[in-house]
This record gives sequence, C-alpha cells and structure tokens, in this order.
Amino acid sequence: MPTIRALCIREAGDPDVLELQERQLRDPGPGEILVRVAAAGVNRADVLQRRGFYPAPPGSSPDIPGLEYAGTVEATGEGVSLWKAGDAVMGIVGGGAMASHLLVHEREVMPAPANLSLEEAAAIPEAFLTAWDALFLQAGLRLGERVLLHAVASGIGTAALQLALHAGAIPIGTSRSREKLDRCATFGLRESVLVEGGAFARASKGADVILDTVGAAYATENVKALSPGGRWVMIGLLGGATGEVPLGLLLSKRAHLVGSVLRSRPLEEKAALARAFSRAIVPLFTAGKLQPVVDAVLPIERAAEAHERMERNETFGKLVLAL
Repeated sequence: MPTIRALCIREAGDPDVLELQERQLRDPGPGEILVRVAAAGVNRADVLQRRGFYPAPPGSSPDIPGLEYAGTVEATGEGVSLWKAGDAVMGIVGGGAMASHLLVHEREVMPAPANLSLEEAAAIPEAFLTAWDALFLQAGLRLGERVLLHAVASGIGTAALQLALHAGAIPIGTSRSREKLDRCATFGLRESVLVEGGAFARASKGADVILDTVGAAYATENVKALSPGGRWVMIGLLGGATGEVPLGLLLSKRAHLVGSVLRSRPLEEKAALARAFSRAIVPLFTAGKLQPVVDAVLPIERAAEAHERMERNETFGKLVLAL
C-alpha cells in the first residue's frame, strides 16, 4: 500500500484551507491501473469544491480535488490489458487527481499525445472532453453552423473554439474582457462579443448552438440569441442556478435546452467517451491540429495561488499544477 502526497481541502473556505498531506493508497484492483501523476489541471469545480458548494460524487475522494490528470502508468491490477507500466496517459476522474498517485479504471484512461509534455496533456481532458461531448454528441454541431461560446477565453472556451473551427463551424466568442477576445483571435476567432451589462443576443446575430458555462445570468439572452431550431447546451452555472427563461420564445423558436455534466456519469459512460475521444480527437493533437492552451504551470505548493487567480478571472486557457 503506497504512501502518496496529496493536496487536501482541510475544511470549506478560502484558498488557505488547501494543504499538502500524506495519505495511504491501496494497490490497484482488477481492471485498475496506478498512475504516477505528473500534472493536474485546475478547474472551476475545484474552486467550488474547496468552498463547500460542489462535493465529490460517491466513490471519489471527498477532500482531494482534481478532475483531470496526466502521468505514467506505474502498476497494473489483475486483468488489465490496455496499458502497461511506463505508458503516458491522461484522463478525467470524479476527484482526487491532485495527488502524486491515482487509481483509475483502465477503460477511463486515454493516451497522452506523444508530442506534448505531460503538463500540456493535463490541460486536455476536462476542457476538450467537455467541449467535444457538448458540441457534437449533445448538440450535433454541423458544418457551417454558428456556435456561440461563452467565456471563450476559458479552458473549455479555447477548446471549443478549436474544435468548432476544425469541424467547419462558425464560432462566436463572448467575454467581459476585450484583451481576452483579441488573444482568441490568434486561435482563429473572427466574431466576438464584448459582454457589457449582460447583453449579447443582438451582437451574436443568431446561433444554431450555444455552449453555456454561465447559467441563470445569461438565460434570457441565450433564448433571444438562438436561431429557430437552435440547441442550447448548459454545462456550467457560474452565473447562478436559478433564473427566468422566456418559455414562450423558447417554444416559438422550437429550441432545445440540454443539461450536461461529466463528473457524475457512471463508469460505462465515461469509458465509452474516453474510447471515442481517443479515436477521434487525440490524433488531432498528435498532428498539431489542436493544442491545449496553458496559461501557466505552477508547482502543487502554489495551489492556493492558482485558485486565487481563477477566482479573479485572470487566466487565459488552463492553469496546471505540477506534482
């Protein structure tokens, strides 16, 4: 039973409740692999969990945050056939990724692109899996369609921007920062909306698909922004969980509203998504057609600083913690 080093949430509160501790981790069981984690991406869910607003799902560590990782396989359990010791891997988990070692089921794991560092690979799973699933599997985004991407300079936003462009869709990005919108132009964003006073519908000129990480604060404007038959996929609630939706307008536009979350999905769904993503999207990183956008790589000892930066909305792309 190995001793691991983990970032732990001592109690709900400000970033100073994060502390490094030593923990015991059991050996891998049947179908499991032990990953030596090199780096873990920081997500809004980690901040919410630290504040006591977003507990880990059953079966995940309740006080070790971290939804995505990259590292190398250190040991395998009975019956493992997909991976061997030394393989470079990445993936998503319900929690616990911000630790020196992690136990995961072999079918949830994806290969880390060989041309990227493990720190770069750690910025891929949550952002790109979430965006790919929401845009294409949930919303059915098609060639030539207009897709409205809220918080386009975020990790999910920069991932969705690249995926939309690769698919031949027309992305429209929103942000409250002109500087961030200008930086997104270097990744191919040609239509952008500076959100002032919460308004963006008129400037977006009609969207076939909306990728929404905001929730209640943008609900009315989202319905106004949709084209007839449009699809609104809600994947986050940073702007509130309760709000008013103009249902009459939603009906008249024959629009679809879909809620989606990855963290609490069962093993079989996560495994299927990981396998599909490995086949369809991971080769695009290897070919240089997609790239994770990394704002900064910080040592795990500076996790509190990473949380503070995220809460101040100072990041462009992903923050990554190196272990």
